[in-house]
Amino acid sequence: MFGKSWRRLAPLAVLPALLLAACGGSGDSSSDGGSSSDTIKVGLLHSLSGTMAISEVTVRDSELLAIEQINAKGGVLGKKLVPVVEDGASDWPTFAEKAQKLISQDKVATVFGGWTSASRKAMLPVFERNKSLLWYPVQYEGLEQSPYIFYTGATTNQQIVPALDYLKEQGKKKIFLVGSDYVFPRTANKIIKAYAGANGMDVLGEEYLPLGSTEVSTIVNKIQQAKPDFVFNTLNGDSNVAFFKQLKSAGIGPDQIPTMSVSIAEEEVKAIGAEYLSGQYVAWNYYQTTDTPANTEFVKAFKAKYGSDKVTSDPMEAGYNAVNLWAAAVAKAGTTEVEAVKKAAGGISLDLPEGKVTIDGPTQHVYKTARIGLIGADGQIKSIWDSGSPIKPDPYLKGAEYPWAKGLSS
Repeated sequence: MFGKSWRRLAPLAVLPALLLAACGGSGDSSSDGGSSSDTIKVGLLHSLSGTMAISEVTVRDSELLAIEQINAKGGVLGKKLVPVVEDGASDWPTFAEKAQKLISQDKVATVFGGWTSASRKAMLPVFERNKSLLWYPVQYEGLEQSPYIFYTGATTNQQIVPALDYLKEQGKKKIFLVGSDYVFPRTANKIIKAYAGANGMDVLGEEYLPLGSTEVSTIVNKIQQAKPDFVFNTLNGDSNVAFFKQLKSAGIGPDQIPTMSVSIAEEEVKAIGAEYLSGQYVAWNYYQTTDTPANTEFVKAFKAKYGSDKVTSDPMEAGYNAVNLWAAAVAKAGTTEVEAVKKAAGGISLDLPEGKVTIDGPTQHVYKTARIGLIGADGQIKSIWDSGSPIKPDPYLKGAEYPWAKGLSS
């Protein structure tokens, strides 16, 4: 279903889960896992080292903030939440191994974790086999739905498709695709090419880098030669540092060939340097500048806990949301038992930093407002377009408005 890139990744990603199963590492966690008389353990699993640490450390931090705030209000079901933190180390088999540890050894009630789709794909069979619950906080390529995953980041029709619609409205027709070589960029680009073919756009090039690679000069040269109207960027991690620095060195700025990125948020802007990104475009659902009462309090609390120089971003806000949504579902269910929480979750709606967020029960995704942002010289991102209201999640693009997507999920 996920094309060649997933077939290449599948043996590596699934192997640890299969080994754990063969060794008796699985177990049914559908009972009140992680709960004692006065505490509830929850797992936080992100890359705290390796190429993805640039993005994932702050997601863990936002989840810890949410846990701290919930505990300050009395916890969940009168019990304090106790986080058990693990490092996925930017390594997909490690994510599967650590997920199994959190479920089997630590007996957590749920796990909040992952960033890359490769990490999620590695964890998916672990959670399904154990009937345990993962809350995944990052935008992704869609074409997936698991009964044991709640997706609090955007799916395709809440980020990539609105970004393409915006570029089309701006008269941009010639696309150059750049991405990291794993499942999210390759599947996203499969969708982008289908959209382009149905909307009068031409894909002039499609290039991939191994995750973490900084060898970008060849790709930048190809962009110079192709002269596209824009670059659609699905690079992840610190490959973006080299890419944008090389673009500027080559004299390719947003006035010449703008870039639309879907994995660069405020944290990455800060790490790369605003001087390399000012004037470039991004597509997300939340920015630090998003004007909601809940966001004012969220940014204030995050800076108070982690430092006034810290920034907030879409993925870490989605991680913060995930903890709060799970807590609301547990409170509604009256238990941490997985099936009861799943049943209670559908329809839960909270006013969160990005605005109103509602869980769609059938897909276990959430309604989200799409926002196109422009990166400023100060490193902040300002919304220059939004969808006006939260978009219903459609991970398989089955809606009548996406006739061009027919057959993509097969």
